[in-house]
Amino acid sequence: MVSSGLPYPDRFYAAASYAGFGAGGATSSAAISRFQNDVALLLYGLFQQATVGPCNVPKPRAWNPVEQSKWTSWHGLGSMPLAEAMRLFVKILEEEDPGWYSRVPEFNPEPVVDIEMHKPKEDPKAILPSTNGTLIPEPKTISENGSSLDTQDKVIILESLSAVSTHEEWTPLSVSGQRPKPRYEHGATVVQDKMYIFGGNHNGRYLSDLQALDLKSLTWSKIDAKFQAGSSDSSKTAQISSCAGHSLISRGNKFFSIAGHSKDSSENITVKEFDPHTCTWSMVKTYGKPPVSRGGQSVTLVGTTLVLFGGEDAKRCLLNDLHILDLETMTWDDVDAIGTPPSPRSDHAAACHADRYLLIFGGGSHATCFNDLHLLDLQTMEWSRPQQQGLTPSPRAGHAGATVGENWYIVGGGNNKSGVSETLVLNMSTLTWSVVSTVEGRVPLASEGMTLAHSNYNGDDYLISFGGYNGRYSNEVFALKLSIKSDLQSKTKEEHASDSTSRLLEAEVELSHDGKICEIAMDSADSDLKNRNDDASELLLTLKAEKEELEATLNREQLQTIQLKEEMAEAEARNADLTKELQAVRGQLAAEQSRCFKLEVDVAELRQKLQSMDALEKEVELLRRQKAASEQAALEAKQRQSSGGMWGWLVGTPSDSSDS
Repeated sequence: MVSSGLPYPDRFYAAASYAGFGAGGATSSAAISRFQNDVALLLYGLFQQATVGPCNVPKPRAWNPVEQSKWTSWHGLGSMPLAEAMRLFVKILEEEDPGWYSRVPEFNPEPVVDIEMHKPKEDPKAILPSTNGTLIPEPKTISENGSSLDTQDKVIILESLSAVSTHEEWTPLSVSGQRPKPRYEHGATVVQDKMYIFGGNHNGRYLSDLQALDLKSLTWSKIDAKFQAGSSDSSKTAQISSCAGHSLISRGNKFFSIAGHSKDSSENITVKEFDPHTCTWSMVKTYGKPPVSRGGQSVTLVGTTLVLFGGEDAKRCLLNDLHILDLETMTWDDVDAIGTPPSPRSDHAAACHADRYLLIFGGGSHATCFNDLHLLDLQTMEWSRPQQQGLTPSPRAGHAGATVGENWYIVGGGNNKSGVSETLVLNMSTLTWSVVSTVEGRVPLASEGMTLAHSNYNGDDYLISFGGYNGRYSNEVFALKLSIKSDLQSKTKEEHASDSTSRLLEAEVELSHDGKICEIAMDSADSDLKNRNDDASELLLTLKAEKEELEATLNREQLQTIQLKEEMAEAEARNADLTKELQAVRGQLAAEQSRCFKLEVDVAELRQKLQSMDALEKEVELLRRQKAASEQAALEAKQRQSSGGMWGWLVGTPSDSSDS
C-alpha cells in the first residue's frame, strides 16, 4: 500500500517514529501500547531487521519472557532484506492504523483547494488511433496547485451527470444530500441508474453502511437496510457485519457482496445478496468447498459464474488460488488450472473479455508492486502471459478497473512511492495500452482503494470514481465521459436501424506457430457461408489440422511441465527435510558444545581440589611424624623415670635404716 509520496527510507523512519521506535530500537511504551502484543512484537522485529540487520545476538535468559519474545520475533525474520523489512513495517502499520500519515504534521502538507486543468496545445502527433478506427484524443492533465489560470481553464463543478460535455477528462461532480464518510477498500456497483457504496475502511475501522448515489439527480441517500439472517421470516433480522476489501458484483436488479476482511470474519468466504426493491440483505447459502476467508481479491462476473482469484487471508498470507461460483446452483469449484499462474498477490484488477478470457493486471505483495498482465482461457483453464502493445504500464496496487465494450479502464493505485497519476485503457482485442488522462498532485484520483463504476446515461458512457486513500481519506465523486461508446450500445442501435441478416460468428482463438495468441473474428452472411470456394475449405481444414497438431504438442509439453513441477516439489520437500535435519543436528551440536564446556569447568575445579589435597596430605604426614616423635620421647622419658626410681630405692635403703 502507499500512504503518501514520501519515498523510502524516509517513509519508513516516519512510520517508525510514529509507532514509537527511537534510535537503537528504543520504544515508547505510550505509543506502542496502541497495538496488540503480537503486532507490537512483529513491528519490533521488523524495525530491528531494517535498522540493525539479521539477529545475531544470543537468546536472553529464560527468566525474562519479554526480552525472549522480542528476540524470537526478530530472530524469526531470518535473512529478510532491509528494504523488504521497511516496506512490510509500513504496510502493517497502515493496516493497523490507516490514518497514521495524516497525523504526522511534518510529512503532511495541507491540501490546495483549487484543482485546475492544463490544456496543452493540440498536436497532431498526440492523437492516438485505436485499433477499431476511432480516434482517442490526447491525454489531459489535472494538476493541484495554488496558481491561478484563466476562467476557461478552470474545472467546472457540475450539477448533473449529463452536463459533463468534455470527453476523456475527469470532472469533479457537485452532489447533494449527506455525503458518505470518507473511506477506501469499499465496494461499489451500479444498478438501475444508482451507484451503491457498501462498507470500507476509515481510520482502521471497518464500515457497514450502505449508501446510494442517484446518477440522475446526483443525490446521496443512506439506505436503511435490513439483514435477513438465514430465515424466510422477515421478523428475524440482524445487523450486517462491517467489512473492507470485499467485492460488489451486480447481476440483474440485485448485487452480491463477496469476501472481505471483517473483525468477526468466518473461516471461509461468505456471500451476501442485496435486493434494492426490498432494501434487504440476505445470506446466500452455497455448496461445495468455499474458499478461505480473504480480502483484496478480484471477483469477475463471467456469464452465470463468478471467478475469484487471489487476495490476502486473515493471517496476511498472500494467495493466488482460483475458484468459481456457479450462480445457478450456488456451488463453489476449486479450479486447478494449468500453466504458470500469477504470483500470490492482492489489490489487483481483473476483467473478462468475450465471456472466455480472464485478465489479471498488477497488484502487490508485502514488498513489491506488479505491472504484469496474465490471461486465463476459461475453456481450457490455462494461464499464459500474452504479448502486449503500446506503452508499458507502471507497477501499481490498489487500483480500480472497469470494462466498457472491448476497453478496460484502469484508474489510481500506488507503487510504493506515490499514487499513480495516469488513467489507462487496454483494448482487450489487441492488448494495446494507451493513456486516457493524467492527474498531478495529491488528488483523490491518484489514490489506493478507490472504486470505479461504469454507467450508460442518456446514451453516453461514463466512468464514475469514488473514495480512496492517498494520505487522506476521500469521499469525492469524479466522472469521466468516454468518447468511445460501448459495443453493446452500438450493436443495439445497428439492430434497430437495419434489418440486415448478417450476424457476428463466435470468435475463434487459435495458437499460431510462434506461440502468440491471435483472435480471428469472422463476419459473414448465410449466403457467404454457402458460397465458400474449395480453396477456403482446404485452407480451413489445413489450419484445423495444424491446430490439432499444435494442441497435441502443447499437451505433451504441459505433461512434461507437470512432471517437472512434481519432481521439483519432491526435491523441495527433500531439501526441506534435510534442512530440518541439519537444524536438528546443529541444535544437538550446540547442546553437546555446551555440555563439553560445563565438563571442562568441572575438570578444572577437580584439578584445583586435587592440588589442595596434595598439600593437605603433606601436612597430615608432617603431623604424623611429629606425633610419632612426641610419642617416642614420652615413652623414653617414662622409661627413664621408672628405672631411676628403682635404683634410688636400692641406694637409699641403708640410710633409711641408720636414720631409724
